[in-house]
Amino acid sequence: MKLYAASLGALLLLAGCGKEEAKAPPVKASATDAPPEVPVMGSEHRILAIGDSLFAGYGVEDGEGYPERLEAALRARGINARIANAGVSGDTTAGGRQRLAFTLDSQPQPPELVLISLGGNDMLRGLPPEQTRENLDAMLTELSKRGIPAVLMGMLSPPNLGADYRGQFDAIYPALAKKHGAALVPFFLQPVLDRPDLVQKDRIHPTAIGIDAMVTATVDNVANALPET
Repeated sequence: MKLYAASLGALLLLAGCGKEEAKAPPVKASATDAPPEVPVMGSEHRILAIGDSLFAGYGVEDGEGYPERLEAALRARGINARIANAGVSGDTTAGGRQRLAFTLDSQPQPPELVLISLGGNDMLRGLPPEQTRENLDAMLTELSKRGIPAVLMGMLSPPNLGADYRGQFDAIYPALAKKHGAALVPFFLQPVLDRPDLVQKDRIHPTAIGIDAMVTATVDNVANALPET
């Protein structure tokens, strides 16, 4: 099992403890089921998504991962988006920090926006929150030096890691978003939390429909973070 899998599973299972079924109705339509209402126009907006299994598309078909579905949702709004997926299952913030510059330099053109979804595996390994903060801080600093805005996909610590750890970890994302002027999604997994109908049979990873729910919840954050042209 991938490292991030256990982390996500812990969050989902803790939230659903003691409940037989999710009370919310199932999602019936995906974020991108409807045909585009606005023609795609203008120059191409290049976006880089760097993260862990939540970007890598663990357990879903090609084209059903978050970056691919987000791209489709943006294009359905008439935004000519092209998202490069640099998601690696099991990656930590240290791994993301190590490969960020190389990944940026490997792009055909510099991205206009970078999406970051990292930190869950740090939490799973019990790494000190200050290390997670330091690594994410370094990544956002590198993007600032290059003049590239970012969207930070936030994570929350489960209660079983203790109040001290939770307090330190949960504060990382809003603090760094404020420091670097990055857009913030407070809790990336919120749309599938306590929703077994949106999670794969392993009770860990979002299904394709669950991913679409995450896209629906975050597409505005991404669209609003794109630089004006």
